[in-house]
Amino acid sequence: MELVSPCLGYELEFARFYDDFVQHDVDKAGYYQQGKADFSAYIQSLADEAAGINLQEDHVPCSHFWLVSGSPNTDKAILGAIRVRHHIENAFLAWEAGHIGYDIAPSYRGLGHGTLMLSLALPQAKALGIETALVVADEDNLASRKVIEANGGIFEKVVLGKVFPEPLARYWVSCV
Repeated sequence: MELVSPCLGYELEFARFYDDFVQHDVDKAGYYQQGKADFSAYIQSLADEAAGINLQEDHVPCSHFWLVSGSPNTDKAILGAIRVRHHIENAFLAWEAGHIGYDIAPSYRGLGHGTLMLSLALPQAKALGIETALVVADEDNLASRKVIEANGGIFEKVVLGKVFPEPLARYWVSCV
């Protein structure tokens, strides 16, 4: 398994990734819908976001990565997606979204892929100059909290979100 930057060569794998969300976690499927509708435009938008180009108001540069299984001679699959925000210099990111956000495809949850994906993303955050990343999970999402803790996350506190008004567990994770 490896962490890769999104690229056009993964269109079929992305379609399967998206369909997995549609079938098993429709609430999160919308986040990836643009990729299903127009994959090349989606890939360009992710590259632009990483470069800080055409950012929406209150958005910051953000690098996207996919956890991919398989090798060139075997079936490949996108197991998860992770986002590394280059900084958290706005109220929403600093309070409830943090530096890193991620999703594991529903069919691949509970197999340790989230823990691996976060561990592979931490050096990417370090390369962006982030020494310690804020990673946030819903307080009741014990699986995500275990992923963060398995990567050395130090629990700070539970806060109430303002954009997403539910209790959120805040952790700080060293990017070294």
